[in-house]
Amino acid sequence: METIRQLAVSFPVVIFSVLLPLVALYWLLVALRLAPLELFERDSLKGDHLASSMVALGFAGVPVAFALSVLVVLAGGITLALEWFVLRGFSLGLFRVPLGLAVLWAAFAVASPLAAGLCQALHRWFHRHFSSQCRSLLGECVEVTAEPDDEGWTRAVLVDDPECEVRLHGKPSNMPHAGERRVLVKHIAGEAAYRSVAEGDFLDARTRLSQLRLKQGKCRGGSTNDGPVRST
Repeated sequence: METIRQLAVSFPVVIFSVLLPLVALYWLLVALRLAPLELFERDSLKGDHLASSMVALGFAGVPVAFALSVLVVLAGGITLALEWFVLRGFSLGLFRVPLGLAVLWAAFAVASPLAAGLCQALHRWFHRHFSSQCRSLLGECVEVTAEPDDEGWTRAVLVDDPECEVRLHGKPSNMPHAGERRVLVKHIAGEAAYRSVAEGDFLDARTRLSQLRLKQGKCRGGSTNDGPVRST
């Protein structure tokens, strides 16, 4: 028992000793309908917020809270295994903090693709058990099944789950067309529908955003002599 206590309060395992009970408490509140399932979702992927970041990491199609829970559980398991089988046998002293931070980074780096794969495998389960008109579908790729009507309304199905149908609304300047693949980027709550962009445009925008952030980071770090980045 004393060994378990020491393990639970050792760094970096102590981080998960705090996080995992909070995760369990949150899901208990969800089960009792005292907390929303889509706690971190927003109505649009525009902007730098947690939901858009999770979509960029490959966690589209499931609630952010669920994706984060899976990520924390897997990273916690990896960290515990490293502590039990490797770190526990050494007297690290002050080196435990920097080494513990490296272990945390490695645990999340390894857990991220595993968690994303698990979440993708559970897409259809969420589609069956929750409303298909929810914000956690933002970032999903759909295929338009019909031409839009005079008001811009049409239907589409998820590419990875054709049985799940969603309602789309297009603008005159960005109208979906039958057979086109598009990405859901905005939830219209009052209409139980979505706005979307062409799949190629969505991927191009993500690439440009990544490049812009990289350039801005280099400018702040003083490692480049380029002038200020101008928007196009």
